[in-house]
Amino acid sequence: MADPRTLAEILRSITTPAIAVSGGVDSMTLAAVTHRHGIACTMVHAVSPAVPAEATTRVKTLAEAEGWDLKIIDAREFADPDYIANPANRCFFCKTNLYGTMAQAVGGTLLSGTNLDDLDDWRPGLEAARQHGVRHPFVEASFAKQDVRALASGMGLQALSELPASPCLSSRVETGITIDPATLQRIDRVESELRRRHGYHTLRCRKRAGGFVLEIDPDRLDSLTASQRLELAAEASVLADETVQLAAYKRGSAFLRGAK
Repeated sequence: MADPRTLAEILRSITTPAIAVSGGVDSMTLAAVTHRHGIACTMVHAVSPAVPAEATTRVKTLAEAEGWDLKIIDAREFADPDYIANPANRCFFCKTNLYGTMAQAVGGTLLSGTNLDDLDDWRPGLEAARQHGVRHPFVEASFAKQDVRALASGMGLQALSELPASPCLSSRVETGITIDPATLQRIDRVESELRRRHGYHTLRCRKRAGGFVLEIDPDRLDSLTASQRLELAAEASVLADETVQLAAYKRGSAFLRGAK
């Protein structure tokens, strides 16, 4: 069972911690709880074309409000041809660049916001973390995703606790299609603008071999009339500057594990 006291004990035992803060609920909650326990810690946020602008803004806003020691870095994954090629284990190369850059920039013991639920999926980035000696305090303290959200809520960070999952923008590009910053910018524009206009909780703009696809919550999609679907697809197409089709949201649908 997740116990915040156990988590605090683990955090206090770590020498010179540095947390990779992506802008999601897990890493930001870990950063917040570490700082509020008076533990000297550096928060590190990597900016790149794969990081949604909203995520960077969210990190900077909370860092200022909480008084974090925040460092902004370029993880330089876009200089890595293995990452650009977008193989099935792209995340390994992404995290390898991230943790390597963090180690050079701040040193110390690197921490991630990985929780128990993340261990149920195939995540090549965890191998990169292992190779760099990264620790996962939430895993060590037996925190699942719902425990992390409850912790954030209990700390008064309600908006953070309700934040929907939002992996990096490169996860929207079908495995095997080259990762291109311009494409990621279009994806970010479609998602952020349509979320602002319509309040969609679940929204993904995918780049597939056959073109762009906008995925929204299946129940929400079913509730739309034929004309509303056409209007939404037209909106997305204008924002993407390319024809966009609609589909029901399916987690990880751009990821083709069997691809090279």
